[in-house]
Parts: sequence; structure tokens; C-alpha cells
Amino acid sequence: MKFKKIFFIAFLASLTLTACSTSNSAVDNTSKSAALITDGNINDHSFNQSAWEGLEAYGTEYKLNKGADGYQYFQVKNKDDLKTGISKAIKQKYQTIFGLGSEAKNTITSAAKKHPNKNFVIMDDTIKGYPNIASVRFRKDEGAYLAGVAAASQTKTGKVGFIGGENNSVIRSFKRGFTKGVNDQAKKMHKKVIIYSQNIGTFTNTFKARTIAATMYGKNADIIFHAAGKAGSGLFQEARFINQARPAKDRVWVIGVDADQSNLGKYDAKGGQEANFVLTSVITGINVATKDIASRSYQDKFPGGKTITYDLKNNAVSILPGQIDPATWKYVQIARNKILAGKIKI
Repeated sequence: MKFKKIFFIAFLASLTLTACSTSNSAVDNTSKSAALITDGNINDHSFNQSAWEGLEAYGTEYKLNKGADGYQYFQVKNKDDLKTGISKAIKQKYQTIFGLGSEAKNTITSAAKKHPNKNFVIMDDTIKGYPNIASVRFRKDEGAYLAGVAAASQTKTGKVGFIGGENNSVIRSFKRGFTKGVNDQAKKMHKKVIIYSQNIGTFTNTFKARTIAATMYGKNADIIFHAAGKAGSGLFQEARFINQARPAKDRVWVIGVDADQSNLGKYDAKGGQEANFVLTSVITGINVATKDIASRSYQDKFPGGKTITYDLKNNAVSILPGQIDPATWKYVQIARNKILAGKIKI
């Protein structure tokens, strides 16, 4: 009996050791690392920067280091070089790899085919049919609608503008929301507001963006909302050029996109007064989505094969108070509540 008892205890101990060994092996073999691939400056005050901030927040929460076995970004020169960035991330054994926008779509798809054991995320677009790709979309039209409400309420000239980058579904969503917001609010206030709208055709042509902005401001538009990525800096250049020759009270306005772009609107008005021409910014919570998807992957719940939509309800889309006047801000909040209640359909 004594021998049987000793054998039983040894048997239990061996099972425990085996279980622990299996558990540790699973943890060791499951990478929690995440990488972001960008085709532009990581500190762009827009899409790239917001995505990176989300990945940094993820690393902080899970006490991961920047670099191998943690989180990192790979910055390439242009969209044609995205393949190089993704290849570097794969070679350095990052498990979850984020690509931003439609420009990364083909590269992400190709990489997912070749590396079925890696997780890939396409931000701001959709890729269907791959169990290792998660697609992230945002209700851009909801944030843009609120920008339209603000623009219609606060315009002094009754003329506002929209400048888009490429003519794709994301930019059309921005335009659709902004246009409806302007028209709905103008009707509510019994005023007429004209909307000038034009796409640049790319997200990089700063000169063309500035030319379009100059034309719209020349037609007496006093507020322009842009969804033009890097090209949008041309709009800021033109607004600064115009405003530096005017008293601050007569400034023309810019509505920023994706992240808080108020730092880009600082200038000295005529007479030397420090001022800012960014009325507000429409926030796309790329940081919220990046952190969320990376966290799901960490918990072995990567939403591969699914499309995740972020909107006003989960605070991934919003608009900042900025320099919106108090009366206009009340209109914005009323519109936001109606969207959340389903009373406004965009």
C-alpha cells in the first residue's frame, strides 16, 4: 500500500509538471508583439501619429518594451515601399501587423497569403475572405456631420468648403457627412449656406491643395474642412498666408481631420496678435482602434476575418470644442445626441 501511495503521488507530480511545461510553452510560442507600417512621417499630426499613439498605449498597458518582442513602427518613403516595411516586421517576428488606409490594402493581402500564422490589420478599409486579416472601419460621416453643423452655424459669409484627397469611399464618407450636416443645420437656422467641394486626386499634392484652398477662400468661403492627409498642409499654408494680413477677428478658418490639428493653426495676425485659425478638428480614433485590436490579439482573441466598425457610440469618432463658440457647440451636442438616438440618419 505504501508503494502504491508513493507511486500515485509521483504520478500526480508528473502530470502537474507536464501541464506547467505545456502552459509555459504556449505562452513562449504566442507572440504578443505588434508593429505599425506607415508610408509617411510618424509625427504627421494626423493618421500615422494617432495610430502610433494607440500602439504606445497598448505597450504601456501590457508593460511591453518598444522594439523586438514588444511594439514598433516601420516608416517607409511611400506606398510603393510598404512591402519592404511589412517584410521587416515579419523578419523581426512581430505577430500583429497594422497597415493604414487603402494604399496598404494590396500589400497586406499579399503578405497575409504568404504568412497565414501572422495577424494583419487593415485600418480604414476592408479586406474580406482572410481568417488572419481584421478590417477596421470608422463612421467618418458621423464626425464630419458634426463639423458640418459647426460650419453652418458659425460661417459669417454663408460659404464653406470641403477639400478631399483621393476619390475613395473614406473621402466620400467625410464629404457626405459634412454636406448633410451643413444642409441640415442651415435649414434649421433658416439660412442659406453654399458648399464648395473639390478633391485633390492624391493625399500628397500640397501645392494643389493650396491652390484649391486659395480659390475657395477667394470665393468668400470662410471655413474649409479638409480630409486630404499630408496634402492638407497646403490648406494650412494658404489660411496662414491670408490670415497674417488680417486682424484676428476677420480670420478664415480650417477644420482639421483625424487628430487634433490645432498646433498647425498658430500664427500672428495683423498687428502682431497671437491667434489660431483651426476652428475644430474631426477626430478619427485610430488610436482607440489600434489599441483595441492589439489588445484583442494579446488576449488570443484576434478578430480575424471580421470587420470592426468604430463610431460615436464607442467614442472613436468625435469633434473637439476648439474655437467653436458656445451657441454653436450646443447645436453640435444636440446633433450628436440625435445621431446616437438614431434620430439623424447619415
